[in-house]
Amino acid sequence: MFRSLLSSAKSLAIGDSGNKATKPEDLFPVVSKEVDGDDCDHDCATCTITYPRSFKIDEEDELFGLIKGWATHVLVATGKTDWVRDVADEKGSVMQAIAGAKAPANGKLMLSASNIPTPHHPPSYSEPTTLLLLPAFILIENVTPATVPLVLEKIISQAPTNSTPLAPFSLPRSLEAPLPEAPPAYIKELTTRPGPHQALILLCSQKTRDARCGQSAPLLRKELQRHLQPLGLYRDLDDERPGGVGIYFISHVGGHKYSANMLVYRRPDAFGLDHVERAKEGGDGELKPKKPEELRRKQRGLLRKGRRNGEVGAAQCIWLARVKPEDCEGIVKFTVLQGKVIKPQSQLRGGFDRQRGVLSW
Repeated sequence: MFRSLLSSAKSLAIGDSGNKATKPEDLFPVVSKEVDGDDCDHDCATCTITYPRSFKIDEEDELFGLIKGWATHVLVATGKTDWVRDVADEKGSVMQAIAGAKAPANGKLMLSASNIPTPHHPPSYSEPTTLLLLPAFILIENVTPATVPLVLEKIISQAPTNSTPLAPFSLPRSLEAPLPEAPPAYIKELTTRPGPHQALILLCSQKTRDARCGQSAPLLRKELQRHLQPLGLYRDLDDERPGGVGIYFISHVGGHKYSANMLVYRRPDAFGLDHVERAKEGGDGELKPKKPEELRRKQRGLLRKGRRNGEVGAAQCIWLARVKPEDCEGIVKFTVLQGKVIKPQSQLRGGFDRQRGVLSW
């Protein structure tokens, strides 16, 4: 009885109402040569980037199903790629304010600092900044430490979580932001808008926690860019064209002895290729992602009839570890474009699939 009550309390705190996957293939599709072609599990043969010789990680531990669950994930724009050891100790920052505020009502919040540019580009915590809320894929603008309680109560607590069924949601487009003192003239209200990307790749870059993260993140971004650019999908930090893939550096996520850690957030059928069988399409040939406007129409068609059109957010978060530069081609080709995992036993730590209602915790 006690264990049952403890489990229920833990699930409520995390925001867990999905089914737990007991093995990797229950959570995400795994590539197979019959469906995905003979090259689906090959490392990139043209990769010239390597980690330093001193880059050593744990290759023995089992990874799947051991990450702590979370309900929502907030990325705070700081314009930086490294922070003090605990980002909640960044004095005067929105991270510090979030860590000290009352928790959101819809479950555990994962907090990350990020290299997303601040609105006015100075890496200063004295200026208003932007939050990216996941899985909602919503940008919250003009956030200051003083407005954090309002953001948590009126926006984050009302947003979908990792276990919320995939369906349209709505959040306030603007909120008056009462401040303890007169704000600068350009801060009139908090605003929200949809993030422009179809998928996000998050890489830990915090070398104050582990030097390997500071080494691996720039190298992986360079190799990911090499494979995304020919597809027209690479987006740099200031590129808000609809569609494409944003690559952001974030703070400590845990498990750095398994570096590099990579979190891939994807909208539902993010590039219109989730159900394509590459082996029947010529196998080794590149598949062309659908245009953003086509994808929006298709994603709206996935929703239940009779509901108004709206944002649905991310369908999946695929958390990988032990990622090396030679893995990037396959990760772009199968994980980013199609939501599949290539090396489930050695690289998959966990994640969620809202469309199927499955979690790894």
